[in-house]
Amino acid sequence: MSHNPPFRRLLIANRGEIAVRIARGLREMGIESVAVHSDIDARCAHVLAADHAMALGGNTAAESYLDIGKILAAAKKSGAEAIHPGYGFLSENAAFARAVRDAGLVFVGPTPEAMERLGGKKAAREEAIAAGVPVIPGTEQDLGDAGLIEVAKKIGMPVMVKASAGGGGRGMRLVEREQDLAEALQAGRREAKASFGDDRMILERAVFPARHIEIQLIGDKHGHVVSLHERECSVQRRHQKVLEEAPSAVVDEALRKRMGDAAVSLAKRVGYDNAGTAEFLLDPQGNFYFLEVNTRLQVEHPVTELVTGVDLVHLQVHVAAGGKLEQLLAGKDLRPRGHSIEARICAESPETGYIPAAGLLRLVREAEGPGIRVDSGVYTGWDVPPFYDSMLAKLIVWAPDRATACARLSQALRDTAYLGIPTNVDFLRRIVDDTAFRSARLRTDMLKLRPELAEGPKEPPEDLALAAAVLCQAMAKQPSASSGAASGVAAGSVAAWQDLQGFRVFGGAS
Repeated sequence: MSHNPPFRRLLIANRGEIAVRIARGLREMGIESVAVHSDIDARCAHVLAADHAMALGGNTAAESYLDIGKILAAAKKSGAEAIHPGYGFLSENAAFARAVRDAGLVFVGPTPEAMERLGGKKAAREEAIAAGVPVIPGTEQDLGDAGLIEVAKKIGMPVMVKASAGGGGRGMRLVEREQDLAEALQAGRREAKASFGDDRMILERAVFPARHIEIQLIGDKHGHVVSLHERECSVQRRHQKVLEEAPSAVVDEALRKRMGDAAVSLAKRVGYDNAGTAEFLLDPQGNFYFLEVNTRLQVEHPVTELVTGVDLVHLQVHVAAGGKLEQLLAGKDLRPRGHSIEARICAESPETGYIPAAGLLRLVREAEGPGIRVDSGVYTGWDVPPFYDSMLAKLIVWAPDRATACARLSQALRDTAYLGIPTNVDFLRRIVDDTAFRSARLRTDMLKLRPELAEGPKEPPEDLALAAAVLCQAMAKQPSASSGAASGVAAGSVAAWQDLQGFRVFGGAS
């Protein structure tokens, strides 16, 4: 615990696993945490993990976590001095950052001015060009459908059409034939308008096969920016990351320095002063091209923490309070040590088309042991709501080398089970056990080219896995281990088994 915490009380404007993770970091710093929640999230894990909780009302994101007025009112009422936005929701909303500052509170993130200069793909591309960072041939202007089609013809097919204001793969299309461009642009505009309220599109030449490499940045309010090196995020589904790791198996010291220098140069140009990530595509020849900047803490930040030994949430809070990186990182060797891999565990069924799931988690069993970290937002008995992102938890491993990290993650996924709703645990294990993944032959379209990884085995998991999990649940309910209780265990097992008819164990079968 810090003897001189930079804040007394901080509000977390988020939910689920990231809010739990931030609350834990604040407690280590001696800072009180304030959770906010919708009505349906009143008993969510992040509410239970925080020191204080404030109800926002409503259930949907628009009624709660995206309502700037409600969040600022909660901060004022709770006596919070600062607000941490986590990721998603309002984390990259410059208007929110400005409103926090105007309310006399500290925003734990970059300034709204830096966010505006890097937040949109068009603006970020222009800043990258000005900073001398390599960009993919294309246009950062929406020239209208006809104009964009002409650019595509000039730079050559295939191309990527992207929502200018977008992220998370929304509004993005890979187009391989000129005759498909018009339809792709129209579909992209519709999706972008629905997702971001902005239907502007840009266009770039498609780089593939490619790897997705990103650089973790941290800046302070005194003009210092440090690269905490790369993460590889090439395993993706529809431009959404599935597995992430650090360091990348194909990035050597020379390339690491070149990419880090480029990212730092861009961040310094806009006066960036908190955690952020510069994302790049890397082609087979070793050329890298700027994609975008995520002006927030990333979902995959734990793998960087495990290989560098720094706590990014601690750093975020310290620099938001005016701390200097040269002091905060003094004496630290930031070179990557060992290897870390993260798997995003989601309430969805890859075997049936990735349909998001909601409902009661009857039993949660999360992996533990040496080199294993679980950032979780759920618990046994939690009713997963249908209103938010499907991610339940993140399973992260560390090992001295990549091969050992892969083996550790595979076993950890076998030790993981969420009973009651479908999850992607088995799917993640199939990827980790795949020969291409084990040999680090990764590319952004890997899962598209290997649909069988999502399909899974034709036979369901063995009943033994379900029986063992149900028995554990039944035994946990018994008050003692007496002979009388033993018969109760058997009866409880039968009752629990009947309760769980129709539910499938994902990840329990080896």
